[in-house]
Amino acid sequence: MPHMFGQLFAHSGTAIANITASAIDVCEPISAQASGWNTGIDVWWVVAFSVVVVLVAILVFRLHAFLTLLLAGLLVASLSSHASLDRYAQTQLASGKMTAKAAESFTAQSPQSRLATAFGETAGKIGILIALASIIGQCLLESGAASRIVDSILSMTGQRRAAEAIAASSFVIGIPVYFDTVFYLMVPLARSLRRKLGKDYVLFLMAIMAGGSIAHSLVPPTPGPLQVAEIIGVDIATMMIAGLAIGGCSSVFSLMAARIINHLVDVPLRSIDQGDSDASEDELSNVDRETPRPSLIASVLPIVVPVAMIGIGSVGGYFSEAGWIESAGVARSLEFLGDKNIAIAVGAALAMSLIRYCPDGQRKSLVNRSLSSAGNIILITAAGGAFGAMLYQAGIAQAVAELAGDVPGLLLLPLAFLVTTSIRTLQGSATIAMITAAGVLQGFANSDSLPFHPVYLAMAIGAGSKPISWMTDSGFWVITRMSGMTESEGLRVISPMSAAMGISALFFTILFAYCFPGIS
Repeated sequence: MPHMFGQLFAHSGTAIANITASAIDVCEPISAQASGWNTGIDVWWVVAFSVVVVLVAILVFRLHAFLTLLLAGLLVASLSSHASLDRYAQTQLASGKMTAKAAESFTAQSPQSRLATAFGETAGKIGILIALASIIGQCLLESGAASRIVDSILSMTGQRRAAEAIAASSFVIGIPVYFDTVFYLMVPLARSLRRKLGKDYVLFLMAIMAGGSIAHSLVPPTPGPLQVAEIIGVDIATMMIAGLAIGGCSSVFSLMAARIINHLVDVPLRSIDQGDSDASEDELSNVDRETPRPSLIASVLPIVVPVAMIGIGSVGGYFSEAGWIESAGVARSLEFLGDKNIAIAVGAALAMSLIRYCPDGQRKSLVNRSLSSAGNIILITAAGGAFGAMLYQAGIAQAVAELAGDVPGLLLLPLAFLVTTSIRTLQGSATIAMITAAGVLQGFANSDSLPFHPVYLAMAIGAGSKPISWMTDSGFWVITRMSGMTESEGLRVISPMSAAMGISALFFTILFAYCFPGIS
């Protein structure tokens, strides 16, 4: 482990001071560099330099994440040696993923061509999922279905267990809905409970984080875990099951941490200035109290059905491989139903049936608004996937695999956690931190010596995307602004809460990896 951090972070510090000289090297012809680069220390220089470029572009120049990740990907592609590209092509040929002709032409492709190809492949894998998931989320919010789920859970738990109800609701809604939107939806409920009970405002706010933020980083189809699953090579059904199990356990322990923070820090209920906000507090709940809402069953079907279909398809595939399903027609039918795109499409269709509950003025534009939001996420995620693919082609997988023997067993998981946490704390975005770390650490997943299923590596990366939420995190500003916290209160409440969520998620990831290492 010290060796890897020496390569990743010590080299990063040196690279900052030598950015100008390194940039000149980027402009040299690739053929002139071919004999100089190999998979040893030089690959880690490429990794360190590219990570520094990501951080500097976002933190210093405030460059959009899409452009930043494309720039980093082009940098890595330009610095990749002919030897590493040839080695990658031969590996793909041996695994049957490339033909002999494709492998031969691959090494002759320009860096920008390889980057564009990887971008398109990533968008093809995750674009439909993110677009449809965005439609599901928007329909749940604007139809009142999300509010119905919250109220139903709250009615079952009662006011004494209001924090648990908020956390459970946020977790369920956070599966198809981005965390910022979950918080917008739930914060009026937290403020209402504070007015009614006269206490525990911090607890209610942190309960939203304990549920929604954990789901955002561990359970597909949100972009972070979805893209990590693709990079690491984990089946989406396995990722869902592990995310639900580990995320659920982590949410429970995170809620315990929220209670401790609630005793230590008191935040008064302040009026919120909505002058430059897009909507009022009541409008953010997206529910007109005079408008009929869908039933609980109709509200949860867009979430439950896709998860069930993907699970059934995964189990059916296992049974088919084991020879327990002899009918080819049945096997194909289960494979079709379990396809992630088909499953999410069915969820979107069920969600679209809820549009009749939306306010009249919002119905026609709902899908357009959903896809507009999804388009930005798809571009960022695809650019991140292309960046990861360029790192893979540069030889990072082999270099990391060589280090795997130096890091014993379960210590790989804290290592992945720390790498992701470092990136997350510096640049703020959990999704970008997950994508970047997955690209760097994907070699561990391909290592024959990995003592547990690669899904646990993906879970450790997701856990590492939680700490530390502070000034660089847009979510920090969303929570403080919408709750009425000052920046000082946010640092005393949100930052320790995000650390507790990450550490608890890592703990359960290690525990599950130890108890069930061969999950399939």
